[in-house]
Amino acid sequence: MSGGVDSSAVAYMLREAGHDLVGLFMRNGVDIKESEVSKKSCCSLGDARDARMVSAKLGIPFQAMDLSAEFQDVIQYFVSEYGRGRTPNPCAVCNRDLKMGKLLDFAEELGCAGVATGHYARISVEDGRVRLRRGVDRTKDQSYQLFSVKEKDLKRTATPLGDMEKVEVRALAEQAGIRTYAKKDSQEICFVPSNDYRRLLKERGVELHPGRIVDVYGRDHGEHEGTEHFTIGQRRGHGVAVGIPMYVVEIHPEEGLVVVGTEADCKAPSMVVDDLNWLGFDAPLGGSFRCAVQVRYRHDAAPATVELNDMGTRGIVTFDEPQMAVAPGQGAAFYELDEAAHAGTELSLGGGWIESAARSQESPEALEVAR
Repeated sequence: MSGGVDSSAVAYMLREAGHDLVGLFMRNGVDIKESEVSKKSCCSLGDARDARMVSAKLGIPFQAMDLSAEFQDVIQYFVSEYGRGRTPNPCAVCNRDLKMGKLLDFAEELGCAGVATGHYARISVEDGRVRLRRGVDRTKDQSYQLFSVKEKDLKRTATPLGDMEKVEVRALAEQAGIRTYAKKDSQEICFVPSNDYRRLLKERGVELHPGRIVDVYGRDHGEHEGTEHFTIGQRRGHGVAVGIPMYVVEIHPEEGLVVVGTEADCKAPSMVVDDLNWLGFDAPLGGSFRCAVQVRYRHDAAPATVELNDMGTRGIVTFDEPQMAVAPGQGAAFYELDEAAHAGTELSLGGGWIESAARSQESPEALEVAR
């Protein structure tokens, strides 16, 4: 229970269905200033109070788990990825390691059957295999953020909100007299409530890689304070004004080099995906298959062909049409493909982590000039 409306509604629904529950709150050890608490909705002291009071109203025991040490690992991963010129996905890591990791371990210690969460996704077990599907409310769908969770862990995870629209969840919570029914949704990373990750990097003493900003043709556009301040696909804030929109297309921390280009330059025809995790899908080891691939949270899954290594742990994804802002470090979620509709279905096949991406308009000789 995060103290938000979603997990509160799940607790109410399960209690009404006759389940024995324990309300769990994750303490992440991050100190959030009172002035910034309103910008987020999980893990603060106020959220802990809300979770405790909802539990009391529902008549279920409440426990706060101290996961501050484990959460520091998530934060360290976050800052380290920026130092490598990559774009981290802390929510997917938290789901895999904490929410469907440490919480499941604790549930087992308590003798519980599993963990229920407020994720907008649908999980079922069919013929002994997990089936992960998108949430009915596509504007809130969180199946993408579950691509790296092991199938054995999803088998013990319940997501009752997957069949509901957000407006229905709020209405149910209000009808049940749950105090969090009108609470705002979290829009930022929970340990970056100001949505300014650069401040976090500074607080953590991350060594920046300053250098030059160049375009794909090798033209110099000035200095920057650190490659850590940029992400692939970034359109604003890089200081390059040439009359047309320019995007960050490459980041090279070791050389302090940030490369910008046009929208066409920022589109990737293919990418390498590593550490693949399969959900209810028998991948053709050493072979290829068709699917739709989602490369970030707010992105429509795009048709592609995936060629796998013999272990099924690494693959080359070739898109039917080049995709915008494919960022190393982000997750790539695979969905079943409806070839006739040229789109992904609701069924997730799993996914992996983007290792590298090609550019549509390669100009290596220009990049060499820039370097």
